[in-house]
Parts: sequence; structure tokens; C-alpha cells
Amino acid sequence: MNRDLTKHPCFNEDVKHQYGRIHLPVAPQCNVRCNFCNRKYDCLNESRPGVTSTVLLPGQALHYLKKMYERDSRLSVVGIAGPGDAFANAEETLETMRLVRAELPEMLLCVATNGLNAPAHIAELAEIGGTHVTVTVNAVDPEIGAHIYAWVRDGKTILRETAGAELLLERQIEAIGLCKAHGLTVKINSILIPGVNDRHIIDVARKVSELGADLFNCIGMCSVPGTLFEEIAEPGRELVESVREQARQFMPQMSHCTRCRADAVGCLGDKIPGAAIRLLREAAAGPINPGEERPYVAVASMEGLLVNEHLGQAKHLWIFKPADDGFELVETRQTPPGGGEMRWRQLAGVLRDCRAVLTSAAGDKPVQALKQAGIRVGIVEGLIERSLEIIYGGGDLDLYAVRGRCGGCAGGAKGCM
Repeated sequence: MNRDLTKHPCFNEDVKHQYGRIHLPVAPQCNVRCNFCNRKYDCLNESRPGVTSTVLLPGQALHYLKKMYERDSRLSVVGIAGPGDAFANAEETLETMRLVRAELPEMLLCVATNGLNAPAHIAELAEIGGTHVTVTVNAVDPEIGAHIYAWVRDGKTILRETAGAELLLERQIEAIGLCKAHGLTVKINSILIPGVNDRHIIDVARKVSELGADLFNCIGMCSVPGTLFEEIAEPGRELVESVREQARQFMPQMSHCTRCRADAVGCLGDKIPGAAIRLLREAAAGPINPGEERPYVAVASMEGLLVNEHLGQAKHLWIFKPADDGFELVETRQTPPGGGEMRWRQLAGVLRDCRAVLTSAAGDKPVQALKQAGIRVGIVEGLIERSLEIIYGGGDLDLYAVRGRCGGCAGGAKGCM
């Protein structure tokens, strides 16, 4: 299909009020720890990268997208922008895009990434029909990058300081080159941090211009409580505009960025409609593959009050469903005996009417086997009722330690919910 690339409102300011984008929050994990980032907030008053009301699985994301597209036909772009990094969750990101491409082939497909894991997946993204990629590059000097990133995780290896910044930069350069080689349009986001990289942004613009990037977006850092940079004041408009003007000699500048959430929807600058939040949470609370009837949640518990048992050690699971006054215990079910892959396939059959299983710990093999059978595995501890409230309410069990509070709330800002 011939897709009109001019309909991307982030890459084309002229259409920002005509066409909208929808971010599908399917990528919760991140492989780089930035000193300005804290994702443990969820407040609709806060709009910044890394924030979302919940996390979706690919099938849920497609279900939500189709519902929203019925409501707003201006949506022209499907983006994956976290709340972690798209390619730190490459399987979920690419599966979501395959589903979208099959159901809504006219959509532009956009990914935002720090670039660390991107090179291994650019060819597949292009094959699926991806159109736009945003790479966040905050430094092209590892000595400066060492002040911005606490660590970089490459597989199971953690790199800190200059070593981490060097590897990240290598991968970013490689990713940008691969994107251009595969015909993808590339935007560079660069977070302006006063006193850290404010005088270095021009060097970033020069370097990415040499690599063939198409658009440059200088964004002022958000000052967020709970981060190493929380005491650094956000840059004023005058400083941001001054840096953009200097960078303009190398690249076209984006000046209409609204620092979107990972679950943003609609035209740039629009508030997220209440209906969108409701549909998002309904999708998250539903089964992995919408349309299936899966009313129950299984829990690994020693006494039926707390989530406190390892899945592999559980002799039986407690089965719950929603009730008028909370949640009702339906029954307990014996887990299959033995071990190995066959046990987990059998367990998936035992739990075929469950949308999720809650446990204090689980190995990779059972998690994958249950996921393939359409059953989420939540690794949590604490009161069963609290975890069930989050599951059935469409929340994410792992992502947020503080819910319903944004950076402003946590900092005591007035007028914030």
C-alpha cells in the first residue's frame, strides 16, 4: 500500500491539527537508566515520556486501537514509545506492529527508541512496513553521556559511566545508518539538560546530520522528583529556542513537540479523552487475546490471603472472580505433577479459563508457556485482593510503585490530583 508519509503530525507540523497519533504502551522494560527519568508515576495531569496508565499486550493493543479508530478516524499513526524502550521489548513491539499492519494497513508505524537494541531489529521493522523511527541521542561525547546515564544494560551485562555511554553511542550510530539504509524516516530527540549537555546539543545535531537523520527535536528536560537530576531546573523557553536556532544550521527543527505520554492519543496537544482511558484499561483488564472468555485469575498462595508462593512449588492454585463486594473464591485447582515443559503445557490447560496467574516467583519457561496459551503471569507479593484490583482494573502490576501521583503530586504541587 502507498502510505502518505506527510500524515505524521510529529514529522509534519502543517498537519498537527488534521491527523492524530495513538501510542500503544506495550514496551514496559528499559535497558538504559537515564538520570532524569522516573517512570513510577501515573497521573493524567502529567504528560511526559515514560508515563502511562497501564501496559498492554499485543492482542490487547490491537483491540484498543480498533476501538479508538472507530471513535477517531483522524488517527493516522500508530506509535510505540514505551513506557520503557521499544526494542528492549522487541518481541512485543514487532508483534504489535505485525497485528496493526494486517488489520489497518494504511496506518503509519512509528517507533521511539534509545537505540541500544535497535540495530538487531531495524530490518524486520522495515519488512513489516515501519515508516518512522525516533532515536533519542543526548550526547555524542561519551564523557558527557557518562553524566546522563546511570547504566546501560546490554543483555545481561551492565555498563556504567563512560563505557556505557560509548556502547550506547555506537549502537545509536549503527541504528540511524540502518534506518536510512532501509528507507525509514528518522527523527532525533535530544533532551536539553542545563549544565550537562546544553552546550553540546549543537554537536549532536551536527553528527546526526552527517548520518542522514531527517528531523531534529530539542526537548527541554522535565524535572521529576526521585531522579538524580531532580534539583536541576527545567530549561526555559529562551534557552531551548536558542539551541534550536543553532542546530537549525545542520538540520530541520521540530518546534511543536508536546512531550507525549506512552499512551497518548489524538492530535498533538489534546488531552487524553476519558473514553480512551476507559477503553485502554478495559483492554488491559481483558484476556491476552480479546474475544476469549477468560473471567478468572489464578493465584499461587499458601493460605489464600497473600500472593506468597513460587509457581513451581505450588501444589494448587486459588481461582478468583469479581463479585459485587470485591472478589469471590471460585475453587482451588491442583497443579500438574512432575516437571519440564510438559508440566507447563498441562498447567496452561488447567488454567484455560484464566486471564492471569499471580505468583511470587516463576521461571522463564512457565512464563513463556503460559503466555503462549494466552495467560499473563504477574510476579507480585502482598494481598491477593490488592493485586486482583489492579488486574481487573486494567493496571499493570509491575510498572508502578506509586499510582495516581505524578511528579507534581509527589513534590507537593498545588492543583494536581
